[in-house]
Amino acid sequence: MTLPEVQTILDGITVGGHKVSDQNMAIHQAKAWDHIFALVDKGGFRFDRQTALDIHAIAGKEEALEWGKFRSGYVTIAGSDYEPPAPDELDTRWQEVQRQVESEEDSYDQAITAFLQMVRAKFFWDVNKRTGRFMMNGILLACGLPIINVPAKRQQEFNTLMMDFYSSNDMAPMNTFLRSCLDPKVIKNFKLDLPIG
Repeated sequence: MTLPEVQTILDGITVGGHKVSDQNMAIHQAKAWDHIFALVDKGGFRFDRQTALDIHAIAGKEEALEWGKFRSGYVTIAGSDYEPPAPDELDTRWQEVQRQVESEEDSYDQAITAFLQMVRAKFFWDVNKRTGRFMMNGILLACGLPIINVPAKRQQEFNTLMMDFYSSNDMAPMNTFLRSCLDPKVIKNFKLDLPIG
């Protein structure tokens, strides 16, 4: 959908030629952002299990097999030999991811680690990347930093690097790529000393 089409949907008007599921996805994403903004505004955003479940309950509503809870079955990643953790390992895996995120000193490293490790673990049946992005950007907003947004023209590069990441669990190439997606004009206004590709 184009940005004007999304705005039209958010204004409560349907857009011809699009599936109802696409319209619902746009509405649920907007609601997830509203939830994150509200948490950040009151200083309540945390990288924790409950926040992730709450965001998934909004973003994954009517799209994932179950929403607002970790998956109860096995999943695969199309095009990759990597196998995400079994469902009975997800609680332990979350604790490991949370420790890994909290051990990072740099806010962007924390946010990117959160995104990558959430997506690799596939905690949910579906809507893993979106939930991971919401959590990543929630961390950044809570720190008063600009969010990371992958431009549509770089989506193929993103997908290729993600396939390599699933197999290797080497976060460095994806970290560099995601940082390169930061808008240099925004970074300049924030006066941050960040490596931008």
